Amino acid sequence: MPAKSLTSVACLFSLLLLSGCSSTYYSAMEKVGIHKRDIMVDRIEETQTAQEEAQQQFQSALDQFRSVVSFDGGDLETLYDQLNAEYEDSVAAAENVRGRISSVESVSDALFDEWEEELQLYSSPSLRQASARKLQDTRRQYERMMASLEKSEARMQPVLNAFQDQVLYLKHNLNARAIAALKGEFGNIQSDIDRLIRDMQASINESRKFLAQLQSS
Repeated sequence: MPAKSLTSVACLFSLLLLSGCSSTYYSAMEKVGIHKRDIMVDRIEETQTAQEEAQQQFQSALDQFRSVVSFDGGDLETLYDQLNAEYEDSVAAAENVRGRISSVESVSDALFDEWEEELQLYSSPSLRQASARKLQDTRRQYERMMASLEKSEARMQPVLNAFQDQVLYLKHNLNARAIAALKGEFGNIQSDIDRLIRDMQASINESRKFLAQLQSS
């Protein structure tokens, strides 16, 4: 297929997805040999990447916060601008992770619904039972992965809320007293971000495990 045609097809698929026509999108993809299972694998891998990027961003934000509480002279307004930029980047990273998780849920629901419906198409009882068992096992593994993803996702907003508090406080109190007040909060912020990063890593590991099991079957 010419490059121009490939670009047109890609644009069409993107428009279908953005418009919310998921079933139309999946049908169009299947016509070119890309099935729901393939899309699910891709989206889980994209979620892993988004989580890894979020880990790096939250760590970067923590490092910047450490610089703030270690302030020992200089331009406080510049320091605030840098901290605020890290906060905004962290919000964007969290939104990206949430969007990726939602996209995994969308295609997985469609895949499992299709699998369930197609069980009725078997003429062989033994093959139907084997497929039903595989569906049950895959769903169980998927739910374990999603539970881990949702646990790490739930930890992001409290961290962002606390981070926003620090940014707002510094914005309206650009003085040494404000820095002293933030020092008292640094330990809690560090603990929360460290736990968030660990939970994200645990969910990344769980999704890798799920993919390994899925692709070996």
